[in-house]
Amino acid sequence: MKIIIYVALSLLALSADAISSSKSINDPGTLSITNIPLSTESELVGTQALKWGISEEDLLRYEDLMDGPRGIQSPGLDPLSTLGIEARTQEERQQYADKWVKTEFERTEKELRFQREISAAWKRLYSNVQPVRIGKDTTQQSSSTTRVALFVKGRNCRQCDSRVTLLMSGKRPVDIYLVDSHGNDSVLREWAQKHEIPVKRIRDRHVTLNHDRGLWQRYGKGIMPVALQHGGSGWEITAF
Repeated sequence: MKIIIYVALSLLALSADAISSSKSINDPGTLSITNIPLSTESELVGTQALKWGISEEDLLRYEDLMDGPRGIQSPGLDPLSTLGIEARTQEERQQYADKWVKTEFERTEKELRFQREISAAWKRLYSNVQPVRIGKDTTQQSSSTTRVALFVKGRNCRQCDSRVTLLMSGKRPVDIYLVDSHGNDSVLREWAQKHEIPVKRIRDRHVTLNHDRGLWQRYGKGIMPVALQHGGSGWEITAF
């Protein structure tokens, strides 16, 4: 009699397990591989590469470079600048430079068009207040002898890092304003070291490092990064 009861209980247990397994397979509320969206890592890489106009191989190389010394030296640097700086041949360097300039031109054009609308809005709404003016000839404004005030963020701003890299590669004098330094000199020094700002250029006052203290909010009009220069009609947004 004990043997019969044991066998019966064993059969009931097996039946319950079978029902449970069947339910977990057919129950739509149970997580299974078929419920996971078919979004592969390759597709994600391809999408990001397309945004920058580079190949998937280029993007993977960029990520590899940013995992190394370049990521520490230039945190947040965009793919085109990174690949151009770390180019393996002159032809490759020129290719990335062309792409970078095209991308920057398109970005600047969008910001300039918006700034023109802002200038028009100033005239409509505050005709007695002098607005920030965009110069008509940005090529003439970009004289290598004219100082430019560059407003950047120290963190999470790849475009800021790109602008700094561009200015440091040239000879134009620049006053850099860090909008998120909160008046802390140590933050300024650490930022300068990370971005390899030449000490000699700082000592010669060719480059100055400054706390923003509200100037960007007053003249930057929400554009980040933004370059300003002082002209006859006040502060002007300039492209370089």
